[in-house]
Amino acid sequence: MSDGKTLYRNPYSWNHAANVLFLESPAGVGYSYSNTTADYGRSGDNNTAEDAYLFLANWLERFPEYKGREFYITGESYAGHYVPQLAHDILRHASPAINLKGIMIGNAVINDWTDNKGMYDFFWTHALISDETAEGIDKNCNFTAAGAATSALCDDASDEAGESLRDIDIYNIYAPNCQSEKLVTPPIAPSIENFDPCTDYYVDAYLNRPDVQKAMHANVTRLDHPWSACR
Repeated sequence: MSDGKTLYRNPYSWNHAANVLFLESPAGVGYSYSNTTADYGRSGDNNTAEDAYLFLANWLERFPEYKGREFYITGESYAGHYVPQLAHDILRHASPAINLKGIMIGNAVINDWTDNKGMYDFFWTHALISDETAEGIDKNCNFTAAGAATSALCDDASDEAGESLRDIDIYNIYAPNCQSEKLVTPPIAPSIENFDPCTDYYVDAYLNRPDVQKAMHANVTRLDHPWSACR
């Protein structure tokens, strides 16, 4: 749907193998919301896991035909924390309605040292940042100090790396660049042989359409900003 409105069936979609339930979490992310304003200031990993568990428990009461089916939790990025903590909560509650079988996490955020150090090492060994930038990061950035303030020299080196990577998809460094965020190209049907680097922008455009939001019963709180995918 490269024009932001034309839909195609994806023959390789996950829903050919399973029923997929997408949850925007914690409250306040995407179209998710809470009726209690104070909830937005108390998210945190533990509260987010408990909220997600309560959502699942209530959802299964609403749709009891899904109770007891094999259940897998998946996620990416900070789901490196959210997914295992939700799994822990499910096991702790021991609800027979949620038949947890496993978890899957992509590009998981787990540990500052391994995540950040490994990321910049990958950029350097793939010639995406210069030797000087890599040396500046290695010398001035202390990734072991979780939550500690970074130094000005570390910030400078990180900014240089960011500038070098500006037009590169770090999740697929060999992919072509998206040349335009404007929806001016003809619709492109999905294909396993071809890669469209601008798909994120199509999703943004589609999910910000009022008719789509109405059909999804989304944005009931009338957000003062557009929906945007996490990048």
